Amino acid sequence: MTPQHRAPDDQDEPALLRDQFRQLLRYRSLLATGVIIGLLGGGYLALGGEDTYTATGEVLVRSAISDPFAAGATADKGINIGSERQTAVSDTVGTLAAGTLLKAGDDVTARKLLAGLQVTNPPNTLTLRFSYTGDTPEQSRARAEALAGAYLAHRKARTEESIENMAGGYRAQLKPLEEKRDLLEEQAGAAAAEDVTSARANIIVSISELSRKISELKALDTTPGYLNKKPVAPTAPTGPGLPLLLGLGGVVGLALGLLLSWVRLVFDPAVRSTRELVHSLGAPLLGTLPRERAAGGLLAIGRGGSRLAEEYRAVAFRLAYDPSFAESRRLLVTSPRGDNAAAAAAAANLAAAFAEMGRDVLLVEADLRTPSLADDLGSAAHEVRPPRWAAEESDGTWPTGGRSNVDVPGSGAFALIPGTTADNVPRALTSPSVGRIVAEADRPGGVVIVLAPPVLSYADVVALVDRVEGVMIVCDPREVHRSDLERIREIIGASGGSVLGALLHPARGRLRRAERRAKTSRRRSTGDGGGGTPSAGADAPELTGDPAETLGLRSVNLPAARR
Repeated sequence: MTPQHRAPDDQDEPALLRDQFRQLLRYRSLLATGVIIGLLGGGYLALGGEDTYTATGEVLVRSAISDPFAAGATADKGINIGSERQTAVSDTVGTLAAGTLLKAGDDVTARKLLAGLQVTNPPNTLTLRFSYTGDTPEQSRARAEALAGAYLAHRKARTEESIENMAGGYRAQLKPLEEKRDLLEEQAGAAAAEDVTSARANIIVSISELSRKISELKALDTTPGYLNKKPVAPTAPTGPGLPLLLGLGGVVGLALGLLLSWVRLVFDPAVRSTRELVHSLGAPLLGTLPRERAAGGLLAIGRGGSRLAEEYRAVAFRLAYDPSFAESRRLLVTSPRGDNAAAAAAAANLAAAFAEMGRDVLLVEADLRTPSLADDLGSAAHEVRPPRWAAEESDGTWPTGGRSNVDVPGSGAFALIPGTTADNVPRALTSPSVGRIVAEADRPGGVVIVLAPPVLSYADVVALVDRVEGVMIVCDPREVHRSDLERIREIIGASGGSVLGALLHPARGRLRRAERRAKTSRRRSTGDGGGGTPSAGADAPELTGDPAETLGLRSVNLPAARR
């Protein structure tokens, strides 16, 4: 592995879209809420609204024609179907239809009648489709038929009125011609002039032409159209129905859920993807631990068929070939804040993985506030004789107070210096004994792994970074914030260290987190877990979890046997 990691290409649009879609799927509760709201809305519209019924009739519009059977005669001569559609929804037609319905006992105003009418024109036809939506099937049928009949009656009356107006105009032209003809007939005789005879003949021709036109107008077929489809009472309510409304509601609800998830994603301070984690921390992702249901103790290394163990081995190999780690062979394992159980499990399993590789591994628990690693390892850890220098300098306090050997089935063993409570944690972490223990990594094949408390809750990591430069952050991507990762990078960089990478662990259930918090609270109140250990003094400063806390955090009273 190389410390130079390539930043993701921001222009890789398919990858970005996949990433954003996966981020939206993190908020499944919001998606489910949106779908449920959509389904409830669709069900309400389908079941809660009043049933309406729609009856439809079709009218074929035609113009007045003298001989419909003549060659070349067309019924669409002079018809503007758009204007006819506007006429069908006019107040005049509504008033005529309301009068017809009043005679049948349906008292409705023209405005209310036209409110339920919809007139459409199928493409490339002279047909008008009258659709009326009413409260009952019979009401819809009767009103649709009345409106279609009123339109035809209005159009017929309008055509007849136009014919009568034209015929009246011809008659007005004919009357003076007839009077002049009669005058010329009185003057006609044997000695009549030739010009009088010619004028009389011309007048007779004009009278004949006007009479012919009047006769043609009276002979026109004024049928306005035909009711091709008579409205019938509908048998089912109008509307998309319950299944379709539920489907539409589900689609709209899903869109609403995606919108809510996107808004939640925009304002979510947590790390939204591995891209953001790598960018915020300034270090590569070493691995992602799988969720493993089978409980087999803290050590996954040594359990056959464990995917978790294989992931720890992969992380150990990546670290082993990292130039920064290979140079010093020192690793500081910590978490951002809160529960440190995942970091403890990672430190123990990485120590076991390095032991499998034949390394001489020393695991140092530098969590002197809530030490629990030895208890979590259980029977796998047994005390051994410390080195000669440690025995000579030992005064019964950490880190020279004791050393254990942890056996890993089928993998070997590694040494453990368990943590104990101390009066002055910063002084214990910066003591010369810690420097000599960390220096054991300089031996051929030696590896030192130090487990530290959360870096943003205590300043213990700052006290250790000058001796253990390489830091690995163990975190849950759903709980850590981007600002936390940036803060960690600044703290470790300012202390002279470097972040080798991040190890992600799956989220724990609420019950497990509650149990761990209760367990941690009991350990804090009873020292290292002994039954007769007194709690911290009343003058101890309160812990706030503020990253600005310095090394002088608190002092814990030691048991009488360890003072």
